[in-house]
Amino acid sequence: MKKSAGLLMYRRTAGGGLQVLLAHPGGPYWAAKDEGAWTLPKGEYTDPEEPLAAGRREFLEETGFDAAPPFLPLGEVAQKSGKRIAAWAFAGDCDPAQLRSNTFEMEWPPRSGRRQTYPEIDRVGWFALDEARRKINTAQAALLDRLEKAL
Repeated sequence: MKKSAGLLMYRRTAGGGLQVLLAHPGGPYWAAKDEGAWTLPKGEYTDPEEPLAAGRREFLEETGFDAAPPFLPLGEVAQKSGKRIAAWAFAGDCDPAQLRSNTFEMEWPPRSGRRQTYPEIDRVGWFALDEARRKINTAQAALLDRLEKAL
């Protein structure tokens, strides 16, 4: 079973509302997808790496933004693929225009023999919880509910 770990950055607006930072996957498969396609920045890890350490590493690699404690445990969710995601939330702020994501290479178009490079995350954005619930991968929506309840 594949395991991922990720971090969910949140902030309070001037009016006291809660916003979360979600990431949109890069690459041609995700280019035209919006609702249900966004995610918390996350990535796979293997033992003996600790899940929180993996989540911090992946957050930095995929966004270029640092994550500072304290970290609020949000538990785990399972995606349709069976992959399990361990998540933590933390308070922070960042400018989405400053995104710096690592990249991956893939053959595109399929069977063309041409390899192209894409960012793992092509954009990030701040969303109020109602909108975030529409944007985020369905399996990850429970993390938003847990964050809201904890705060």
